[in-house]
Amino acid sequence: MANLAKQAASGFLSMGALVFVITSLFLFIGKNLFFSGWTADHATITPLRWLSSTMVPVIVVSWGHGRKSLSTSGALLALIVGFFLTLAHYSFFFCLLALLITSSKASKYKQEITAKQDEDVKEGGQMNWLQVLCNSGIAFELCLLYLLDIGSSDLPVDFRHQYRASWLGMAVLGAISCCNGDTWAKEFGTVLATADPFLITTFQKVPKGTNGGVTPVGILSSFVGGLLIGVAYFFGILMTAASMDMEIAPNQLLVILVGGLGGLVGSGLDSLLGASLQFSGEDAKTGKIVEVAREGVIPIAGKMVLDNHSVNLVSSILTALLLPKIALAVGL
Repeated sequence: MANLAKQAASGFLSMGALVFVITSLFLFIGKNLFFSGWTADHATITPLRWLSSTMVPVIVVSWGHGRKSLSTSGALLALIVGFFLTLAHYSFFFCLLALLITSSKASKYKQEITAKQDEDVKEGGQMNWLQVLCNSGIAFELCLLYLLDIGSSDLPVDFRHQYRASWLGMAVLGAISCCNGDTWAKEFGTVLATADPFLITTFQKVPKGTNGGVTPVGILSSFVGGLLIGVAYFFGILMTAASMDMEIAPNQLLVILVGGLGGLVGSGLDSLLGASLQFSGEDAKTGKIVEVAREGVIPIAGKMVLDNHSVNLVSSILTALLLPKIALAVGL
């Protein structure tokens, strides 16, 4: 039965990928027949760019599904997100790829330990469609704005000469680095920290797995998780930005630092929201941390206003709004 289910899921993804490729082809033909471009200045998107934006996400998503990093529903949604991110800026896609790989690896690291503490841990660390939406939905919306305002253009971060493109690019970096930083903080902070975390709002000791609980290891991990997204963004700029644009732009290595700060700030915001607006309680029977107040659950912190997905979404929005200001402040 398990093999049949696996074959069915793989076949469904293959059919979805085929439909996606065919639809993309017809969209490109239709766009060129009826429109001169999808950008503010009517710039033309080259066939090679469109083809790479179609095929690269298909290859990466198929690999992620095969490695059980993505569920079937998550893979189908990631196809669409990956297409538009790649079409807008290759750095956006590299950030999404880094998020997929590193967050999945972090979730699988010593998962048996986190499973004993948290009721909501999923085996294999698979991302379903809701997790993909909450982790990349804001980046997806921002990349659509980038396409409409700037076009399909791989520009370096340069607020002096390309303010709107740089603002939107850093907002995308903020949204993705926030999600990766928070995942790294949660996973590595739980399994590597020797002491119990403290609640970010009251500094009181709380059990591991409590929403809003932080540790020095988790804080450092959030910064490293964000740095990896910054490295991915920098790599995209290095590969694709025009040399003429690079000559007048600030030192792009600062993008890596900004990515790290995005992971740190995003994880902090996530912890603040989790400690105040997300319920945490300890199940008296199992000893696990749960997010729903019910009989037999000892309250620890927070109100039952937001769930984990909502907290991730709100924190990524706030980080996306803050990170362009941080990037401007550090000299980009």
